[in-house]
Order: sequence, then structure tokens, then C-alpha cells
Amino acid sequence: MGLESVGSWWMWSGFIIFVLIMLAVDLFMLGGKTAHKVSFKEAFSWSVVWVSLALLFNAGLWWYLDGQMGREIANAKALEFFTGYLIEKSLAVDNIFVFLMIFTYFAVPVEYQRRVLLYGVLGAIAMRAILILAGSALITQFHWVLYFFGLFLLVTGIKMFYFADKQSDLEQNPLLRWMRGHMKVTNEYHEEKFFITKDSVRYATPLFLVLVLIEFSDLVFAVDSIPAIFAITTDPFIVFTSNIFAILGLRAMYFLLADVADRFHLLKYGLALVLVFIGVKMLIVDFYKIPVLLALGVVATILVVSVILSLVTTRPSASEKNT
Repeated sequence: MGLESVGSWWMWSGFIIFVLIMLAVDLFMLGGKTAHKVSFKEAFSWSVVWVSLALLFNAGLWWYLDGQMGREIANAKALEFFTGYLIEKSLAVDNIFVFLMIFTYFAVPVEYQRRVLLYGVLGAIAMRAILILAGSALITQFHWVLYFFGLFLLVTGIKMFYFADKQSDLEQNPLLRWMRGHMKVTNEYHEEKFFITKDSVRYATPLFLVLVLIEFSDLVFAVDSIPAIFAITTDPFIVFTSNIFAILGLRAMYFLLADVADRFHLLKYGLALVLVFIGVKMLIVDFYKIPVLLALGVVATILVVSVILSLVTTRPSASEKNT
């Protein structure tokens, strides 16, 4: 017996078609195929588009469920979607910090970053779809998996809090060292190409190494974030749609925050506390079920406080402004 879901076959099909259309629009119609530096205005506009689409989808879902299943279920599912979306969107910020570190280490020209990020988004969608299906199947068969997810998130949150200010040394990354030891890699970029052929020998470009590291980080973050959404709802349709909407806006959010990431240095601590809270929520679910609305309030408060403290503590002083 599978997990109960409000999503019918046509809702799943319609959503998947919608995602494919939006990706096609981004790739083929709005300059996605042209190497260019994504401006703040472009990134902000796309961020507004993605957030607006997520909210419109949630409103449409509420309207449909209100007519088909009643106001109580409509309110509950819409709240689950919004809470899940907020959590996944906030955890995606940690993706951005890692993406920024990888791009900085490899000195990737800004006009080449957008192609890597597009593939990163496609990879993230595929990985999350697989992990959501696997997680749903596990929870259906073994209820105790929720406790494992909770413990995993609790430990992950504590580790993230402890290592928030620690800088990763990519030079010692085992995956990067393996690729450099087993592949011929050029020293320079060749536009947006991942591979080139010189003297009948095939070489990978540094952009390919960047792509592999981005995809691997997507997998790591998917493993972290999928259990988090199951703490809010076990409805596969709500889990999938809230996750995918959060990921669709990832590329625009990266270009929006890349230049000001240092201003949000305390946000990692906030994200760590969010994971700890969600982990505890899952571990005590059979003793006390924290209401979704309360969970939303706690998560939103943690994020808002960490953002405000970040901005206050990094505000330029009067002397710095005058220099």
C-alpha cells in the first residue's frame, strides 16, 4: 500500500509537462543557449517569476482541493506545500555557497557559469525525483525509516553548525584528485565546451571538472533535503512539487546572491538550526506531532533572525564608507 496522496495521474502528468516546458523556455527562448553574464536585473526577474509560479501553483492546488476534498484538506495541503517549499528554498542557499566556492576555486568566467548551473538544475531534479520515490517506498514499508531520517538530520545540523566557518579545501577533494589522475585536462577554458580534441586526443576542460563537482554536490544536498520535507508531509505529490519548485529557482537565486554571499555569513548557522529542529520533529513524531503551522513559524523565525543578524554584523562602518 502506497502513501496517501492528493495527486492524481493527470496532476502528476500536468506538473511534469509544466516543468519540461519551463526548462525549455529557459534553455531555448530566454537566452539560455547564449554565453553571457547574467545581470542582477535578469536574476531578480527570474527569481520573482519562479517564486510567483510556486505561489500560484499552491493557490491553484488549494482551490482544486477545496472544491474536491473540502476546506480542511485544502488548507492542510496548501500549508504543507508552502512550508516544504520554504524549507527546501532555504536549504538551497547552502547549495549556492558551495557552487560559489567551486566557481571561485576554478576561476570560472561568469559568462560560462550559467550553462553549468543549468545542467546542475537538471541533475538535481533527476536525483530528487529518484530519492523521493525511494524515500516514499521506504516509509511505506518501514515506518522506522522516519526515525533514521530524523537522526540523520539532527547529526547533519549539528555538524553544519560546528563547521559553518570552516573552509573546504577543494585541492584535497578525493573526486577532484581522482579525475585529475585519470583524465587528460586542459589548463584553460574553451568557451562553454566540456571536452575538446587536440591532435586526435580527447581532453576534458576545467568546466567539465566543475560540472562533475556541481552534480556531486547536488546529490549530497538532495540526501540532506529530502528527509527534511518528509518531516512536513509524506504526501509524495506535495514532496515532489515543493522540491522541484525550489530547485527551478536555484540558478536565478545563485546569480542573485553570488555577489553578496558574504553578507549572509550567519545564514549557515540558521540553516543548521533548521535541520536540528526538523530532525527533532521527526524523532518525537510518535510522542508529539508538532503542527505544520508551528513548524513553519519556527523555520521562518530562524531564517529571518539569521538574515537580519548577518546584515547587521556585516554593515559597513562610517569610516569604511568614507574611505
